[in-house]
Amino acid sequence: MALRTWLILIFWGLASSLLAQNDTYTLIQQSIFNRYCVSCHQPGTSFARQSGLVLTADSSYAQLVNVPPKNSAAREDGLFRVSNKGLAGLYKSFLWEKVNAPDQEHFYSDHPYYGAIMPLGGPALTNGELKLIREWIIAGAPRQGQVVDPAVLDDTTRYTPPEFVALEPPQNGIQFHLGPFPVQPNFDREFFYYEPLNHNEDRFIKRIEMRLRPGSHHFILYTYRDDTPYFVMTGIETQARTYRDIRDANGNYIGANLFPMQFQQFFAGTQWPALNYHFPPGVALRLPSGKGFDLNAHYANRSSSEIQGEIYVNLHFADPSEIEHIAEVLFLNNTDIYLPPQQVTTLTKTYYTRERMHIFQLFSHAHEHMTEFRVEIAGGPRDGELIYIAYDWEHPPILEIDPPLTLEPGQGLRLITTYNNTTDRALGFGLLSSEEMMILFGYYYTDQVTGVANDDLTALPDRFALRPNYPNPFNPETTLEFELPVATEVRLAIYDATGREVAVLAQGLFTAGRHRVIWNAVNQPSGIYFVRLSVGGHHWSQKLLLVR
Repeated sequence: MALRTWLILIFWGLASSLLAQNDTYTLIQQSIFNRYCVSCHQPGTSFARQSGLVLTADSSYAQLVNVPPKNSAAREDGLFRVSNKGLAGLYKSFLWEKVNAPDQEHFYSDHPYYGAIMPLGGPALTNGELKLIREWIIAGAPRQGQVVDPAVLDDTTRYTPPEFVALEPPQNGIQFHLGPFPVQPNFDREFFYYEPLNHNEDRFIKRIEMRLRPGSHHFILYTYRDDTPYFVMTGIETQARTYRDIRDANGNYIGANLFPMQFQQFFAGTQWPALNYHFPPGVALRLPSGKGFDLNAHYANRSSSEIQGEIYVNLHFADPSEIEHIAEVLFLNNTDIYLPPQQVTTLTKTYYTRERMHIFQLFSHAHEHMTEFRVEIAGGPRDGELIYIAYDWEHPPILEIDPPLTLEPGQGLRLITTYNNTTDRALGFGLLSSEEMMILFGYYYTDQVTGVANDDLTALPDRFALRPNYPNPFNPETTLEFELPVATEVRLAIYDATGREVAVLAQGLFTAGRHRVIWNAVNQPSGIYFVRLSVGGHHWSQKLLLVR
């Protein structure tokens, strides 16, 4: 009798297991969630905390079906993570909006605050995987039972972007158009193209659209700092609306076209063939009056025939009265790169902030040897939390963070990038796609509120600057101020007349704006000292006089 009971239990166990394997939802869990989603959406991860969604097998169904999303825009639109209302429920399911890559034009145009298409950082779901999810939702999203033929997964084709088409000019904004222009076979073509602007007041950008022909590695809009030498700006302006290639036909760098890069400031950019980005409500990016744009295009043609490049850019203007926060640029650039030949190398660089900052967008930039680009929170109770990951160097994900990621003073971002140098030569930092980079871009804002009228908007510095200290001469304290147009890593140090470093007053990631530090020289003898501000390989110095 005991043996019979035991055999019956085994039989029902096997039967239950087989039935579970035939459940459509179990198939979704195993073939889609476990494969693409669980690595990020599991307890304790930043992605799970951000979205409020855990997709492990023991939790996913209860957290999906008929549960409102944490995303405020989707919730206000009446969506559920998954609705079980059949066909009508398909279009009320946030999950379907987030994975339906073939409809991404609608997604990004009509739902600017829904975040990014998923899976983040990876390829779109196959057409078979999309059909599995779609038909399951239409069937009422049951937990058990086979409602979709598993054979749909045999379709492993994926969505490919549509043919390049021109952008319509914005109703209230400005459009730039480059090309068509030729890109030679087996060649990296990168150039600058200066577009002067004649606006005599600040403009504020609430939406950025970009569309690029296939073959593009990146496209960036740069402005120039106010301290750009007169002869540099004059040279650029005299070549306005002409292509200034950074390499000649033989691949040699053109020094005259590289030199102005040291005075450029990042404004906006993408590595995707199509970008349609809306800044969060109440947030806008400032375009200072009188500033022109240097348009930077980089195409990598790996074919044996010439291709044509072409780019459209739309900048949509915001009403200044609706702005609460000015978007500021986050630019973290590690140029200390050495990759030995025929080796896999992982580089880590950590940046700490001295001020409270609210980051709402992140995206990485590297070249063809990058295999993984990770960003973690550094410091504080969330130290080590993964907040961004990319595997595709050509089209890294643009992560929209809603609500924003808040970093407190003493916290920061840790960049961990892995490269596979399959060549027989060591690689370092360089502009070619066959060389390497390690850059994290993004946007953030601070707690400072701009006000509701244009006159109330607080101007940010247009250039890096080290202000004269006061008092000078001093005994024993003096105040030093420096200005940053973007968030960046800074080092402010004091040296005596012999060049010996005697104090480090500031070191780490600082937000854009004016910063003030005090040097107390109580233990130093009278004499001449120098303060040195270092930012990204550039330096500014001032003389200080300590008189006892």
